[in-house]
Amino acid sequence: MTRWDRLLRWEEAHRFAVDATGTGFLLLLMVATSTDITTATADASRSFATPLISFAVVAPLAWRRVRPTASAVAVYSFALLQLAFFAPLVVPADFAVLMALYSVTVHGPRWAHRVAIVSTLVGSVLLGIAMNGWFNAPGAASTAVFTGFSALTVWAFGLVRRSRRETIEALVDRAERLEVERDQQSQIATAAERARIAREMHDIVAHSLTVMIAQADGGRYAADADPAAATRALGTIGETGRAALTDMRRLLGVLRNSSEPPTTTGAVPVLPGPGGLSRGTGQGFAPQPAESDVGALVEQVRASGLRASLVRMGEPRNLPPGTGLTVYRIAQESLTNVLKHAGPDPKVTVLVQWLPDAIVLEVTDDGRGASADSDGLGQGLLGMRERTTMFGGTVSAGPRPGGGFRVRAQLPTPADTAPTSEPTSTPTDERTTPVPSTQDEASR
Repeated sequence: MTRWDRLLRWEEAHRFAVDATGTGFLLLLMVATSTDITTATADASRSFATPLISFAVVAPLAWRRVRPTASAVAVYSFALLQLAFFAPLVVPADFAVLMALYSVTVHGPRWAHRVAIVSTLVGSVLLGIAMNGWFNAPGAASTAVFTGFSALTVWAFGLVRRSRRETIEALVDRAERLEVERDQQSQIATAAERARIAREMHDIVAHSLTVMIAQADGGRYAADADPAAATRALGTIGETGRAALTDMRRLLGVLRNSSEPPTTTGAVPVLPGPGGLSRGTGQGFAPQPAESDVGALVEQVRASGLRASLVRMGEPRNLPPGTGLTVYRIAQESLTNVLKHAGPDPKVTVLVQWLPDAIVLEVTDDGRGASADSDGLGQGLLGMRERTTMFGGTVSAGPRPGGGFRVRAQLPTPADTAPTSEPTSTPTDERTTPVPSTQDEASR
């Protein structure tokens, strides 16, 4: 910002002080030089009235920008009194009428400057008649034309200045609104990203830790009777932890500085299965899991001792990455809740059904649950609803008739997706290793 810009901004912020100071200097000049230019000699009363009229006409200009309409009314009123009672008295202060016209045109409402220009033109005709008389038509006409043309010129300049000021104010207002909107969009985007990361973190951490805890408890109980089972449990814990670490690196990789090279620590052993679980590596980025990885997820929880089975119905199709990830995360959270809350030795069935225009995921169990406080504060179910809502789907979760718990999610699918080579059914494979649990169904 230049000095001139700073000066203009300061002047705009102190309008009344600047206008009052300017009006004070103008009063000194006008009152001191007030003369009756229409008569060679003036009596004492007219000589006394001249400075008073000059003061009355000029003084309201101190409010010409803060109160433009009231200032113009005051100036025009005193000018009319002068024209009615002291004609043909003409003083330099009469130019204040043009200044008031300009001020009300630039700063006043539209109706005010329209009334002001009409009043000025009428006053020009009356001034011509008052100065030249009714019988001197050419003189009256020339005076009226000159003063009227001067008023129209001032009014035109005022309209141009008003238009420029309104344009600048509109641009400033638009810039301010865009700045506010930008900040709001940034806050909304930040909140949405935080919610997305929170959902991913909850799904990854909760599922992996639940499987690791179940394996650790089962291995501890089986260590004396079956050392081989304890060894398998430790291996599953290590594989689950490495897989969770890979998912965490993939999730948090977007938060790193783009100049930082991805971390490479060699291959990370993962559980066998299709999709992202079988392609996990030590690279900084990897594909997100999808619907095809649900089978590997079921195999993982089955290795933890859960009697789990997967049923596929319908013709599989390709899904958008977001929809496939949502199906996988809902299945992951549902199986995690079964491990945590379903009680000892539950049986769970995962159903993936392909409809003509949607995909349905249903996870049911026959667990009894146990009385314990919630440890998740309902974040898992909330994350399910948020995920399905983003893709226009629905989800329901709650106890089912006859005991147990059921989670059912339905997501719409694009109509033009091509079929995949996935099988339409998966055989049931059950293991009967009990899974310790101290949580109840209400805490899911």
